[in-house]
Amino acid sequence: MLRILESKAMGRVLARRSARMTEAEDAVRPILEAVRTRGDKGLLELAAKFDGLKQKTVRVPPKQLAAAADRLAPEFRRAVETAATNVRRYAEKQLPKEYSSQFGPGWRLGQIIRPLDTVAAYIPGGRYPLPSTLIMTAVPAQVAGVKNICAACPRPVDEVLGTAHILGVENVFQMGGAQAIAAFAYGTRTVPRADRIVGPGNIYVAAAKKLLAGEVGIDFVAGPTEILIICAAGDARFLASDMLAQAEHDVDASAILLTTSKRLAAQVAKEVERQLETLPTAAVARKAIEKNSAVIVVGSLDEAMELSNAFAPEHLSIHHPELLPKIRHAGSVFVGPYSPEAAGDYAAGPNHVLPTSGVGRVRGGLSAADFVKVIAVQQLDARALLKLAPAITTLARAEGLEAHARSIEVRLD
Repeated sequence: MLRILESKAMGRVLARRSARMTEAEDAVRPILEAVRTRGDKGLLELAAKFDGLKQKTVRVPPKQLAAAADRLAPEFRRAVETAATNVRRYAEKQLPKEYSSQFGPGWRLGQIIRPLDTVAAYIPGGRYPLPSTLIMTAVPAQVAGVKNICAACPRPVDEVLGTAHILGVENVFQMGGAQAIAAFAYGTRTVPRADRIVGPGNIYVAAAKKLLAGEVGIDFVAGPTEILIICAAGDARFLASDMLAQAEHDVDASAILLTTSKRLAAQVAKEVERQLETLPTAAVARKAIEKNSAVIVVGSLDEAMELSNAFAPEHLSIHHPELLPKIRHAGSVFVGPYSPEAAGDYAAGPNHVLPTSGVGRVRGGLSAADFVKVIAVQQLDARALLKLAPAITTLARAEGLEAHARSIEVRLD
C-alpha cells in the first residue's frame, strides 16, 4: 500500500537508499583488470560467463542488424523513426555555437566546436529491452557529428539490433556489465577505445564507470530511477499512473508525490492499488511502491519546491507552470497534467538519460553538447598584446613564472 505521510516524515522518505557501491566496486575491479591486461581474450571469457555469449566475437555483424530490422513490425519501425526525428530536432538546438568576435582593436576571441572521435552507448539488457535508450544516446551523438558511434548490449534482441540498423549504428557489441565498460575504456582489438561512455546500467555498470572515469569520459554515475511530483489538485488516475510508470522499472525505483491536499493523497493511494490489480509489471512495481514511495502532505507549494530542490530529482513533474521559475535542481522537468514522464522517455524530444542520486544539482540530462568539445580561439596583434601586457606580466611574476612574463616582453621590444 502506498504510504501517506506528513511532511515531518520527509527526511526519512527522501533519503535515498544507499546503493552498495563499495561492494560493487570491489566486485568489478578484477573484471576491469582482466579486460585491461588480456584484451579480447579476457572480454570473451567474461561475456560468455555473464552475458551468455556463444560466438567467438562480441561484435554483432551488420547483416545480423539488417536481418533484425527486417523482422520488426511496421508500427515499431514508425515509432522508432518518430522518436528519432523528435530527439534529433531537440538535440540540434542543444549544440553550442561557434563564434568569432572582436573584443577590441586587434583582439579577436571565439570558439570552435569539434565532435568527439568515438563514443560508446551502453544499452541495458536486463528485465526489459531498451531500444529507446539507443535512440537517446546515438541520435544526439550523430547530431554532434561523432563519426564512430558504438553500442553495447548484453541481450541484443531484435528491437535493439533493428533500431541500430535503422539509425545507421553499425558498431554493435554483445557484451554487458563492467566488462563492456572496461572494453570501451581501454579498447581491444575488436572493441574501439571510446572518448566517452554514456547510458544507464545496473550498480556494476555504475561502479565500473566510476572507477574508470579518469580513463574515459562518462556522462554520470547513475543510481535507481526516481520521480517527484508536485501537485495541489489533479486527476488521481494520472498521478497514480505516473508513479507506477516509474515504479515498474525496478524494485529500487522511487515515486514521490508532494501535495497540499489530504483528499488528493487518499485518492491517489487508492488509485495506485486499483491500477496495480491489472498491471502486468505489478510484481516489480508493488515492491517499489511499498519500499521506496509515498504521498507526502505538505503545507504549501513553496514548501514542496524547497524539498524538491533539496532532493534534486531525476524526473520532476509539476502540474502548476508558475512553479517553473522556482526550480533550481532537477534532471528533467515535465509541466502540466498532459506531460507525463513516459512521453519524455520515448518520443517528446528531450533525453531520457538523466542524472539520479542528487546529481541533478550539478547537471541536467544527456545532450548533444556532451558529444562535442568547445575549443577557445585567441588571436591578438601587437596593439592588443601591448594593452594586455601589464596585467599579464604582473600576474606572471606574482606567480613566480618569469618566463611567462618575458614571453610577452620579448614581443614588445
